[in-house]
Amino acid sequence: MRGAWVSVRVGLAVMLGPGASLAPAQTILPDATSQMETKMGTQAGLEAWVRDFRPRALAAGVRAATFDAAMRGVEFDPKVVERDRNQNEFTKTVWDYLDTAVSQDRVALGLKAMAEHRDLLSRIETEYGVEAEVLTAVWGLESAYGTFRGDLPVLGSLATLAYDGRRAGFFEAELIAALRIVEGGHVDRFAGSWAGASGHTQFMPSSWEKFAVDFDGDGKRNLWGDDPADALASTANYLRYWGWQTGMPWGLEVALPQGFDYDQTTERVVKPVASWAALGVRPMAGGDLPDHGPGSILLPGGARGAAFLIFPNFQVIERYNTADAYVIAIGHLADRLKGGAPIAASWPRDLRALTFDERKELQDRLGRAGFDPGGVDGRMGPKTIAAVKAFQTARGMIPDGYPSLEILTLLR
Repeated sequence: MRGAWVSVRVGLAVMLGPGASLAPAQTILPDATSQMETKMGTQAGLEAWVRDFRPRALAAGVRAATFDAAMRGVEFDPKVVERDRNQNEFTKTVWDYLDTAVSQDRVALGLKAMAEHRDLLSRIETEYGVEAEVLTAVWGLESAYGTFRGDLPVLGSLATLAYDGRRAGFFEAELIAALRIVEGGHVDRFAGSWAGASGHTQFMPSSWEKFAVDFDGDGKRNLWGDDPADALASTANYLRYWGWQTGMPWGLEVALPQGFDYDQTTERVVKPVASWAALGVRPMAGGDLPDHGPGSILLPGGARGAAFLIFPNFQVIERYNTADAYVIAIGHLADRLKGGAPIAASWPRDLRALTFDERKELQDRLGRAGFDPGGVDGRMGPKTIAAVKAFQTARGMIPDGYPSLEILTLLR
């Protein structure tokens, strides 16, 4: 999870196909001498960066003895940089991501985890107003219900990412927060994900400082031990802070009528439920649209995939991770844990996801064609989606905003 910055890591437990055990797959990197040379060549650079960073950390309140002991021997990890460039929830198609994130195994193990911790989840729900199924869904995606909490050194990962420079300010602040956690003696083995998130629900260090709670009353805010009480309650505290609405859905699958104006399928277009109903939008399950307040229509797989009417709780989950695929996975897994049905619509499985280089090329070519994507970073964010929509409209296509290979080919 993130604090002030978003989208810095993938849940550790959503990297395998459906039916597989809930453990992370290995990131495959080029295996050649040049890879080792890259590490050898940048290790000296990292060490120089650590020396330069030291006065800033001390100025932020970290004691010199703490810094020197904790940062001694920190190594540059090229795999961490590679993972930062290729987060699963941003690089896979939404259907491939959901196949893993909301697999039958994950649903079954989620139900088992809920049964095992029923009393705990009930007390947390009463205290914070966040439903047990939602907390369990976060737990399931982030660490496979606590079975894999990460095995990379948090300080090393954060130092690598801060030194790498793409988001230096964010990761440097997180590294300082991590050093304060170490200085306070709050954690014995500080291991986590490639992005420096750790514990049952993968908190970033700054989020631990602001949102972690001692729910079991043992005097510690322990998100890392075998007991998930503090981690689950801290997650509930985080979601409540960002405006979680108790008893309200994140969204629901809907059917769009023939001739629907697909230019309205964006989070930027918010309408009362009555307005969507007047346009012919209906629940995929049948009946009338439930009125849960203003909402937006989202097409994560384009016009050929499932459509969702999303509500404010969608934006709250985005505070954990901004990727649409991740938010839908959390919401849908929570629904399945409540006994809900699988997504009914089919997905355009003949399409593949664009590679990182292709996404950057798409953004570059959109900009050159006069459709501002908001930068060339390989991230298909709101500005890039809006640019794709504008391009599609100009070409007389359905403006669903889906960044497909077809769009890239037309731009070439």
